[in-house]
Amino acid sequence: MSHHKVVVIGTGPAGYTAALYASRANLTPLVFEGAQPGGQLTITTEVENFPGFRHGIAGPALMDEMREQVLRFGTILKAETVLKADLQSRPFRLTTDQAEYTADAVIIATGASAKWLGIGKDEQLSRSGGGVSACATCDGFFFRGKEIAVVGGGDTAVEEATFLTKFATKVHLIHRRDKLRASKAMQDRALSNGKIHPVWNKGVLDVLTTTIETPMGEKVEKIRALRLKDTVDGTESELPVEGLFVAIGHQPNTGLFAGQLPMDETGYLQVEKGSSRTPIEGVFACGDVQDHVYRQAITAAGSGCMAAIDAERWLVEKGLAE
Repeated sequence: MSHHKVVVIGTGPAGYTAALYASRANLTPLVFEGAQPGGQLTITTEVENFPGFRHGIAGPALMDEMREQVLRFGTILKAETVLKADLQSRPFRLTTDQAEYTADAVIIATGASAKWLGIGKDEQLSRSGGGVSACATCDGFFFRGKEIAVVGGGDTAVEEATFLTKFATKVHLIHRRDKLRASKAMQDRALSNGKIHPVWNKGVLDVLTTTIETPMGEKVEKIRALRLKDTVDGTESELPVEGLFVAIGHQPNTGLFAGQLPMDETGYLQVEKGSSRTPIEGVFACGDVQDHVYRQAITAAGSGCMAAIDAERWLVEKGLAE
């Protein structure tokens, strides 16, 4: 059984930044990449809001840069998925799909996954840059001057629809019921916006596409319309749009820690205010797994830095590191 001072579970901006700071503190962290190495940014086409890239950078390219940077400073990367984490024993015990490990400190950076509509095409097009997204802040700029749709009825959907009016000519807000679940103040602000058009009692059955040729000669599938089904009378219709934002929530990847770490009502890990510390000494959380508010690459990276510094100070305090 291999023992390490620090183990980071998950990559993405949070995990890689935690690994970078831990490496530079001579802790030689072990990082488990999990089922989706690089996290959600590996399915994002362009990232234009991460500092340092004035012309933007493709999501996978950004993650490759981060990966190479942590390797440069001595991080150990394992293409393994943690299946079990025993946070009650000392040292902590981690079981992956290939081996068992122990660690003095654990940094959790398992992130969160967007909830999709369950029709397949939406998630597929989000990966290929076909006009579907789960993050208005990340991708809204690409829909400047276009007619788009947002699916959802809660605070997130209404907030995203309102934000997208900065770019789109018209935003169709599609909801399965005849009233929104968002707070009244947010509803009032959205429904009084002339660019937001509520589409009541409708569900998305399918995403209809067309194939276009890029200036580079590549053929790309792009959204052209949504097939909707009325939730009251069952009739079907088409809604022409050039973009779709799915805003029905995110699911934090915290199942591994159920019963061991406190979570809020939606499953996000709870940390001590102003830090990355969880109630279990030596266990830290960073990135989207503990952030249901901002969910941005830059905030995830910042919290990864916090987690590494918190872990280093804790290890020194306990006499487990120089």
